Parts: sequence; structure tokens; C-alpha cells
Amino acid sequence: MFLKAAAVCLLLASTMAQQNAGGGDLESILHQIFGEPPNGSTVGPTPAVTTPPSVVGDRIPPQPSTLVPITTGDNADTSCTTDKGEVGECVKYYLCDVNNNTINTDGFGIIDIRVRDGPCESYLDTCCLLPDKRPPEDPITPKPPPKEEQKEGCGWRNTKGVGFMTTGDTDGEAKFGEFPWMVAILKIEPVNNNEPGGQQLNVYVGGGSLIHMRVVLTTAHYVAKANKLRVRAGEWDTQTTKEIYPYQDRDVDSIEIHKDFNAGNLFYDIALLFLNKPMDPAPNIGVACLPPPKRLQTAGTRCFASGWGKDKFGKAGRYQVILKKVELPVVKHSTCQGLLRKTRLGRLFELHRSFMCAGGEAGIDTCKGDGGSPLVCPMEFETDRYVQAGMVAWGIGCGENGTPGVYVDVSVLRDWIDDKMAGKGYGDEMTYARY
Repeated sequence: MFLKAAAVCLLLASTMAQQNAGGGDLESILHQIFGEPPNGSTVGPTPAVTTPPSVVGDRIPPQPSTLVPITTGDNADTSCTTDKGEVGECVKYYLCDVNNNTINTDGFGIIDIRVRDGPCESYLDTCCLLPDKRPPEDPITPKPPPKEEQKEGCGWRNTKGVGFMTTGDTDGEAKFGEFPWMVAILKIEPVNNNEPGGQQLNVYVGGGSLIHMRVVLTTAHYVAKANKLRVRAGEWDTQTTKEIYPYQDRDVDSIEIHKDFNAGNLFYDIALLFLNKPMDPAPNIGVACLPPPKRLQTAGTRCFASGWGKDKFGKAGRYQVILKKVELPVVKHSTCQGLLRKTRLGRLFELHRSFMCAGGEAGIDTCKGDGGSPLVCPMEFETDRYVQAGMVAWGIGCGENGTPGVYVDVSVLRDWIDDKMAGKGYGDEMTYARY
């Protein structure tokens, strides 16, 4: 997945995603030229998926180390006992009329995402007395914020999450709905190649950001040769559907890739995915703000990246179940080039103008599988509002001290984005994705 405490990596997709990357396997290219990368460091204990996640039907199938136990269907035993010894039933937390039907200001329920020893198998279930059980069509929903506090426009980060509060998120887990522009890009494949009309797999490819309810911004190296893609917005924990606000899936109608994209060195590594229909606005789904053309981020600005990528470099790395986040400082282009020249890239390496850098702090970085995921930086004078400065592109290892990760610079390519949006008839609508 994404990482906090890992080792600095080539941020390309899963093995299955690389097959569709148009020959842009930068990891293989660097390996051939410079040899093996350094070993990764140890990461925290968060359970994770050890292989590229794929979704059977509409979810990533649980694996032995996943966060949520596998249930056994409608006939499963859902009985439980409360702390007071009363017999109840395990239900989704928002279907139990507890606390006299009151809701705290940050959402209904305070949930420990690391606890697995409660009366219910899932941390998003609660042991509810039968008189308090509500029908599925009548959930308890969080109170809307006062009208004067409701925020319109792009780039609003939900720092406390939406729908419920979480505790125990000590390994870089994002809050539910914290980054509402974050999307997962999936490729659709048949379970059996001999039965193309049979059951379908949704295979995780990489990350992206919603910049319009019908347009996703991502890196080209994940989608350059993709045949059939799907975008999922509003996702958080890939192993459960118990969140109060569901994710939304949309198929990709068309893809625009920069004409100068180079699959060998990832220059101009940018693509737009146009969806078959727009996402529906929701508390956990929103759009990212884009920077003005060529307005570079100030060095030292601390920004957030998010994703489900690996927690460290190499085969030992695991894809994450819950969306992760990491805070990184922006590194000046010339400084980054100098630091990268100290790696196996060599003293003559030149960092292309379409890239920017962030990170370089030991054990804190993005990693393999995070490619295309957004790097967002705070807007000046606006609390909790962010602009997308970059997209995860590549790196040397994952999380090594003194080696920043490399990101596509969105501001350098902003004019290209506007041109392609206008060509699809979305030019006038892009005003709300500016700031």
C-alpha cells in the first residue's frame, strides 16, 4: 500500500498492472542498468494484502491477513453479548439506536479500527439490543453541519473524517472520507479467459484523483495500454462495505494521454480518464483543486499523499487494506536532482522538468502501487483546503533517508489538462476546480 515507515521505491503498479503499462516498467529498466536496489526497512504491524488486490464482483476478496474477518452469509451467527451481559445482535453501527438516538458532532459512533477482540467480528459492527435495532432503510446518519459551515468547491479535506470518528489509527491510516478526491483505478478482466462474458475481476491498478465529477487525473504509465478500466470513488477499507456512505463505481469511456509521454523514462507521465457518467456528490466524494499553470510549490511545504500501495520495496511489501496517508516536505527541483545523482542513477542524471519531488525523510514515503495517487498541499490562508501539486510517479527504493520520491508536477502540465478538458466540452466547468 502506501507507506509510513518503509523503504523508497519505483512507484509503478502491481505486476498485473505493469502488463498494461505500455512498456513503462521503470523498475525493470533501472534494474538492468544499475542492478538491485537496496533492501527495505521494517514497517508497522498493519495487516495488508500481500499480492496485487483484485475484486471478485465488487470487492477485493479477503485474504488471510486482511482486516475484516470473512462472514458466512445470511445464515451466519450474529448473536453477541454486551458489556453488561445482555444478549444482542451484531449490526452495522448506524443501524443501532444507541445513546438515545443522539449523534456526536463528528459523526455517529467512535470506532477503533485496530480492535478485533470485541463482541462482533467486524470493527464497524456493534452489539445492539433487539429493541434498538433499526431497519436497513432507516439508518442513523450524522447531522449535517450548520449552513454557515458547509463548504462548497474543491479541495476540502475532512480532517476528522465523515460519518464516524476513528481511534487506533496509529500507522498512517486516513480517516474515512478524509481525502474525498481519492480514487482507485481498476481494470476489468474475466475470471476465465475462455468465458469473456462470465464473472469479472476488478484488478487494482493504481490511484488517481477526481478533478471533475466525470474526470479522473492519473499517471499515463498505468493506463497507456489498458483495455477496460473502472474508477472507484469514496473507497476506504477495501475489505468491507459497512461504511455509512458507499463507494461509487464508474466505467471509463475514453482516455487522453500526453502526446509526449515516454514509457521508458516516464516524461510527461499524465493521463485523463473520462467516465461514462458523473459521480454523485456525497460526503465522502469530492473534487481536488488544481494549481494555476506553472505555479511551483514552495520547497519545504508539507503536503499529503494517499493511497493503497505497498508498505515497503520488493516482494516483502504488501498492498494496504485501509487507505493510508503520509506527510512529506516538497524538495526543490535542483536539490532533488543533486540527491538523485548520489543514487544508482549516477552523477549525470537530469531530472525532467515535468517532475517535482517530495520526501527524503527516513521511513516516510509513497511506494509501489501508489502510482497516480495525488500529492496535495495546503492552500495559503485556507484551513483544511488543499491543492493537488503532484502525482506519485517513481523513486529509488521506498523511504530511504535523503532520497526524495519523484512526482509528476501538475502545475507544469496544467495547460494540457485544460486543453483536453475543453476538447471534451468540460472547459467551462473547470472553474470550480481552480482556486
